[in-house]
Amino acid sequence: MSHLPCPDAPRSYRPLRRAVLMAMVTMLGGCGFQPLYGSPAGSVAAGGTIPDQLRQIYVASIPERYGQELRLFLQQNLAGAEQEDPTGYTLRVSSYVMNEAIDIHADNTTGRTRATAHAHWMLYTVAPTPMLVTQGDTQVMDGENETFEQYFAQNLNQAALARRVAQAVAERITQQLAIWFKTRAAPAQRTVMPQATYVDPNVMPNSNNGIQRQSVGEDGLPGMAIGRSSPDPSGTAGDAPGNGTVNNQ
Repeated sequence: MSHLPCPDAPRSYRPLRRAVLMAMVTMLGGCGFQPLYGSPAGSVAAGGTIPDQLRQIYVASIPERYGQELRLFLQQNLAGAEQEDPTGYTLRVSSYVMNEAIDIHADNTTGRTRATAHAHWMLYTVAPTPMLVTQGDTQVMDGENETFEQYFAQNLNQAALARRVAQAVAERITQQLAIWFKTRAAPAQRTVMPQATYVDPNVMPNSNNGIQRQSVGEDGLPGMAIGRSSPDPSGTAGDAPGNGTVNNQ
């Protein structure tokens, strides 16, 4: 004869489960755990909760199509589900995407493009004399498969890649801003180190007979050496070629 479990048996474990959950919450509180976008009772800052303060940020214009998508994602993340009120801070973002050809075939074509996005952001107060309160950097990596035989599909792949990268960068910047509103840490000091440049033999001299040179990436190599676009935060500006070559000053 089989033994059937008592219908009331599972209920006997409920107090034990409740006690375990309460103990876990107590342990997390003792370790200093706090939700990033939440505020403990009685400790709401003068500017409101973290989401309230994020809604006070105005995102300045960012050049190029990629910059427009990045700005839209930032506006969505900062506003959340409420109405935005961008009257307290101004966020300025300088971002670029560096494309690198990998999986190079024997005919010098590539089957994969790796995109690395870099962004530097600065948060200013809204005032007659704006003051820099914090700044930071972030980096995102993504990629796409190349389909040279299908141009329409390739265009869609490139657009989808740029959109994914912009969304990922916006999420990381939003998280960094929320952390700053939580901690109010002093702004980091950014040191820009001088970089070497190399003569670009593929570009004709300009009207002033200036020899045009190409800057290097973070690995110290120019884009023309390994088949990638040179890091240029503002895109192609003026008479600068699209590969990032700059005039020799």
